[in-house]
Amino acid sequence: MTEAIKAIILGIIEGLTEFLPVSSTGHLILAGDLLEFEGEAAVTFKIVIQLGAVMAVLLLYWKKYVNIGINMLKLDFSKSKGLNAIHMILAMVPALVVYLLFKDTIKSQLFGPKPVLIGLIAGGLLMIFAARSRRSVTSETVDGLNYTQAFGIGLFQCLALWPGFSRSGSTISGGLLLGTSQKAAADFTFLISVPVMFGASLLDLYDSRDLLSSDTLTLMLIGFVTSFLVAMIAVVTFIKLIKRLRLEWFALYRFVLAGLFYVIVIL
Repeated sequence: MTEAIKAIILGIIEGLTEFLPVSSTGHLILAGDLLEFEGEAAVTFKIVIQLGAVMAVLLLYWKKYVNIGINMLKLDFSKSKGLNAIHMILAMVPALVVYLLFKDTIKSQLFGPKPVLIGLIAGGLLMIFAARSRRSVTSETVDGLNYTQAFGIGLFQCLALWPGFSRSGSTISGGLLLGTSQKAAADFTFLISVPVMFGASLLDLYDSRDLLSSDTLTLMLIGFVTSFLVAMIAVVTFIKLIKRLRLEWFALYRFVLAGLFYVIVIL
C-alpha cells in the first residue's frame, strides 16, 4: 500500500470522526498503527489533517464567526450580543497553556495505541457520568453561555490533549456538568475548534519544520483535502446527531473499539 493511499484512508477516517465524541486523534493513531504509518512526521500529519475537517465547521458557522469578529473590532463585548470573543479566548487559553508546557511529552508519550485505549475508556466514563448527572440547565443555547462556563469548558478541553479523550467528548461533558444544554455545549465545542486546531497545526508545522520534505508536505495536503471533503459531506448530519443522541451511546462505541483493538493488536 502506497503512502498516498494511507494518507487518503486516514483523511477519510478523520473526516468521519472529527464531529463525533469518539476521538478523531485516537482513531488516527490506532489506524496509523495498523497501516504502519508512524514516526515523528506522522504525528504532525495526524494533527494537521484534523484542520481539514475542522474547516468544514468554519463554513457551517461562518455567520457566527463574522458576528464575533465585527463585535470584536467594535470592542463590543456586551453579553446582550450573545457569544463574543471573550468566551472564545477563555475557552482556548487553558489548553493552549498546557499544550505549550507539555507538547513534547504529549507527542512522545501519548501518541501510541495503549495511551489511546486508556483515553477512550476514561473519556467514555466521563461522558456517562456527565450525561447521568442531574444539573439544572442555565444555558439552553450557545449565546446563553456565561464566562465562567466558557472557562470551565476550556479546562475540560485540556483533557483532549490526551489522545482518546476526544475534544468534543471532553468539552460537551464539561458543558453538561457546568449547566449547559447538550446542544449549547456542542455548538460551542465546534465554534472553538477552528482557532484551536488552526493554532495547533501551525505550532506543530513550525516545530517539525526540519522533518518536512516535499513528499511529507504532499501527503499532508492529500490527507487535508480528503478530510475536508469527507467532513463537508458528514458535518451537518453528524453535528445534528451529537446534539440529539445521548452521550452513553458514544461511550459504548468507545468501549467496544478499545476492546476490539486490545484483542486484535495488543494481545
